[in-house]
Amino acid sequence: MHQDGIWLSILDYAAAKKISISTIRRSIKSGHVKFREENGKYFIWTKEIKNQLIEEKLELTHKLELEFIKRKNRDLIEEVNDLKMLLAVYENTHADKLPPIPEIEL
Repeated sequence: MHQDGIWLSILDYAAAKKISISTIRRSIKSGHVKFREENGKYFIWTKEIKNQLIEEKLELTHKLELEFIKRKNRDLIEEVNDLKMLLAVYENTHADKLPPIPEIEL
């Protein structure tokens, strides 16, 4: 059986909907929301929040991936700069010992 929603605790539902816990409890008592009780803990069924949570998770994943790529890019730029500096030092100290660059005909 494929379900198109998610069960959330009262606290998670309140955070996702940005409403108070007491408002949710009143909605449960009045029967305005689909709920279930497990070991004294209430869970609210929702379809909209599932998509919202998936989108938020995807957005967070993209942000983390972007930060990783930015950090990797900085590291690579730093490594390239270090290699350029080493090459310049090598060329300056060994300029007289370097073989000539071969000519390439195109």
